[in-house]
Amino acid sequence: MIEKHDNFELERGTGNVFADLGLPDADREQLRAVLAAEIGKSLMDDSLSVRDAERLTGFAAADFSRIRRAKLKGFTIDRLMTILDRLNRDVRVSVSVTPRNLAAPSHLTL
Repeated sequence: MIEKHDNFELERGTGNVFADLGLPDADREQLRAVLAAEIGKSLMDDSLSVRDAERLTGFAAADFSRIRRAKLKGFTIDRLMTILDRLNRDVRVSVSVTPRNLAAPSHLTL
């Protein structure tokens, strides 16, 4: 939906910035971003430094630094979920699968 206000247009996003930008694998990238955000939140909630997180999880402190900066290249969904598990977090993912030619894109829900 596009709304006009003065001399600019406001376009509402879908909630997935990767899809809004037309990037490939938007659903996967959105899930990775959500998982990374949850890792960052977990570190803050538990007052963990990246070194503390390294000792607790066995993942390198540098990994946590990259996650905090949203540098997610090289992080798989499985790896991010494993990190959350080792941070004592439960992760629940709901996946629906439909043929591409018959329905809207699949949705991932956390």
